[in-house]
Amino acid sequence: MVIRSFKYRWGKTAAIVASSSFLIGSAMAQAQSAAPLWELGGVAIGVSQQAYPGSDQKVNKALALPFFVYRGEVLRADRDTAGIRALKTQNFEIDVGVAGSFGSGSGSIDARQGMPELGTLVELGPRLKWKLGAAPGSGQWRAEIPLRGVFDLSNRFEHKGMSFEPKLIYERQSTSGWRYNASIGAVFADTKLAQSFYEVTSAQATALRPAYAASSGLVAWRLGSTVSRNLSPDLRLFGFARVDTVAGAANERSPLVRQTTGATFGMGVTYNWLRSEQRGQD
Repeated sequence: MVIRSFKYRWGKTAAIVASSSFLIGSAMAQAQSAAPLWELGGVAIGVSQQAYPGSDQKVNKALALPFFVYRGEVLRADRDTAGIRALKTQNFEIDVGVAGSFGSGSGSIDARQGMPELGTLVELGPRLKWKLGAAPGSGQWRAEIPLRGVFDLSNRFEHKGMSFEPKLIYERQSTSGWRYNASIGAVFADTKLAQSFYEVTSAQATALRPAYAASSGLVAWRLGSTVSRNLSPDLRLFGFARVDTVAGAANERSPLVRQTTGATFGMGVTYNWLRSEQRGQD
């Protein structure tokens, strides 16, 4: 889900392990024709992230997590999805997968004092990937269109609503070994999900936080970028940055929106402990 807040909880180990594949993102990208069927390793990552689009506070975390990558023809846990690949052609791919995020306690966010915690969120649903062809600089254009249900793992898997995050991606690998990824997209939420982040009920209202009824629609515009490079056959360095803006968003006037634009950035390393000799599927 696009509204990602980071707070590590040992009680959410399952979500955290599942999420590690998404945190490293394109850092695990290799030439897929030569990639092993499976890999086992660890990732260390430091993140400074806007608590949610429109928040004026950041959540800073450093994490060390295991990761497992599996590149089967149907079953996948690779780069940025974990789930089932339902269809693959030369230019199109459809998968049904799960993504994860870490929760942020409302007590750590001034604007949400006295309000329910945002929880530990996971997403489940289909995604279309569309290869659009060659791009400048020997790069490639790709589009992703995910539609996912959002669930709160910290509250008995409560359904929080639906998210939709189409984006256009530019990818390139330089002759020096660096891989680049830049994206532009938009984040949308249904009414139920928007209420979780932007609604203020009459019982939650204060003199500085008036009641507000959240509505469905645009959550934020998003620009993102990642870079990564192999330092050795087993060690890989990666970094990422993202800018979200709620300018023109459906809930821009919510009292929980304290600033229009916010940034997220982080860096980390991955290390492969074990890998199969058998080659995986592209």
